[in-house]
Amino acid sequence: MTDQVLLDLVDVFGAAPLRGNPLAVVRGAEGWSGERMLRLTQWLGFSETTFLLPPRDPAADYRVRIFYPGGELPFAGHPTLGTCHAWLQAGGQPRREGVMVQECGAGLVEVRQEGEMLSFCAPPLVKSGELSDEERAEAARIAGVDEGAILSAVHADNGPGWKMLRLRSAEDVLAASPLPRAEPGTDLGLAGPYPDASEVAWEIRAFFVNDKGSLVEDPVTGSFNAAAAMYLFGTGLAKESYVAAQGRKLGADGRVFCCVDKNNAVWVGGRVVTISSGGVMPSFD
Repeated sequence: MTDQVLLDLVDVFGAAPLRGNPLAVVRGAEGWSGERMLRLTQWLGFSETTFLLPPRDPAADYRVRIFYPGGELPFAGHPTLGTCHAWLQAGGQPRREGVMVQECGAGLVEVRQEGEMLSFCAPPLVKSGELSDEERAEAARIAGVDEGAILSAVHADNGPGWKMLRLRSAEDVLAASPLPRAEPGTDLGLAGPYPDASEVAWEIRAFFVNDKGSLVEDPVTGSFNAAAAMYLFGTGLAKESYVAAQGRKLGADGRVFCCVDKNNAVWVGGRVVTISSGGVMPSFD
């Protein structure tokens, strides 16, 4: 391990480079405090920044701490794939060929590599079930959707506390007009289907509150896509595999590949590309 602190920039889930969700991956910051990690995350302004560390669990290949501008997360999807990509690009060698084991706040997460695609095994939900009438109405108000467009409203919490609104159509998802501000800890996701035989099956949007209280739309969100996929496969609304689009309202063009295997494990994948690698970070207080 180098004693330098290095910064990688990667693009995750993009249909093409610079069309997905950017991620900063910091290597060599073992001596950093959580406060310093959060400060850098807030300064960069990405939806998440990760810190690649040696594993503590002997079953893991590496460990990651995941920060967003409001604090630290036990798990997040695009940081999982982006950090794994950066680890591999920096010379990481998994114990099993093509299979990496990540240690994070949510435990061990398996990531597999198939060509240019990385996929993570969706962690179990820590909370599911229908939203209460009050929660449903408040989610609709914050997301700016017509309650008549909502077909189901459920908890989809896999670390971030996602509340999911399934809407009638992709058009309803794209028409949503969220509030500019919301309470800290608000995590809302929308999903709506495209007509059969479309290029993609579902349109996704996801919103979280940053450290300033603003409701921010995420370009492409692995954790919410994972939670949504578990719901869609579990209810039979999706079969075997599908592709979701996300980020179109922000000028991004994300593609998220979701499938369920013979053991009913849900996998969420996408393409990851390096934008910049090995930038040396000077010391700072």
